Amino acid sequence: MQDRKIINDPVFGFINIPKGLLYDIVTHPILQRLTRIKQLGLSSIVYPGAQHTRFQHSLGAFYLTTEAINTLRMKGNFIFDSEAEAVQAAILMHDIGHGPFSHVLEHTLVKGISHEEISLMLMERMNNEMKGQLNLAIQIFKDEYPKKFLHQLISSQLDMDRLDYLRRDSFYTGVTEGNIGSARIIKMLNVKDDHLVVDSKGIYSIENYLMARRLMYWQVYLHKTSVAAEKMLVSALLRAKELAEKGVELFASPALHFFLYNNITSEDFKKDPICLDNYTKLDDNDIWTSLKIWCDHPDVILSTLSKGIINRKLFRVEVSDKPISKEYKAKLLKGISTHLNISLKDSEYFLCTNSIGKDMYSKEDDSIDIMFKDGETHDIAYASDMLNISTLSKKVRKYYICTLRLE
Repeated sequence: MQDRKIINDPVFGFINIPKGLLYDIVTHPILQRLTRIKQLGLSSIVYPGAQHTRFQHSLGAFYLTTEAINTLRMKGNFIFDSEAEAVQAAILMHDIGHGPFSHVLEHTLVKGISHEEISLMLMERMNNEMKGQLNLAIQIFKDEYPKKFLHQLISSQLDMDRLDYLRRDSFYTGVTEGNIGSARIIKMLNVKDDHLVVDSKGIYSIENYLMARRLMYWQVYLHKTSVAAEKMLVSALLRAKELAEKGVELFASPALHFFLYNNITSEDFKKDPICLDNYTKLDDNDIWTSLKIWCDHPDVILSTLSKGIINRKLFRVEVSDKPISKEYKAKLLKGISTHLNISLKDSEYFLCTNSIGKDMYSKEDDSIDIMFKDGETHDIAYASDMLNISTLSKKVRKYYICTLRLE
């Protein structure tokens, strides 16, 4: 009998999955659903190589967590085997609540509940199936365990989730500016006063990590073309929802049909198991298949949006440092209304204004502390000789307007 399974990962090489609880989690249908959900949603419209899945990301985060635990143990930080396994289990499951195309469903078909809450509900469901074997993992995930640094490995400004997705997304998009020295950072990790810290020798790796994170956000995650595609998908799903509420019959898989034709709230998720059942059946394929069929729907709004996404006829995007004026929006809406022969109200499906702000580092969120040889710790914003506090915490805000191309 093999006591482990080995998975060959393009980013980190061979990843060992021990037989037992961790292997049972990896092979569970709820985790396997992530093999059908892309990590970067519609970013492949800009970066064709970005075809990797949330399942691959979960395995990568698991690998880095295993490395981090080994490093912390070598430096004299006592971690029970049961604690190590629980942290590994938690990081494997941290993304199981994600729906198709990341956050799109949270703004359209499923309202009032976040993917983090759904992740926790799915963990509880798996825990019941596994007769309580995930109790400790859930406790650590919820930050209710006495050793707080274990939770920081899963969720903090320097967690294994971020270390993997930056490295992995950089690899698959080909955006080399996002490549970080994850191995170096992990080797520099330590614990001081139950808080995850970084040995002073790793300060330059942290500076690179923060800069890479900023570059990846503006070059990949918030790329204007990706933003436009996502806004079109949100509009298409909102239009489908509106038509469903009016009794118009739409093609949809049974799971997608459930969310289109029912107004599901946070309370419904908590009370009725059928909501979670249908949610676990949703993946990217449900959305893509529906969009392809909706291209031929008689509703001009739904068909135009669907064709645009399928055939890459995306919204035109303008980026500004200032908010978009009401007058300019009114002018654009009038043009769309005339072009498609629809009402001004319906024209709003083809225009979206949004502001996006992102800072490189926020001490209030969760500090990254550097530990020096004398045992003293200082926040990275003060310890760094390259990045001062004003540079690190400056929030960059951009204003987007996405609208139908009329030419």
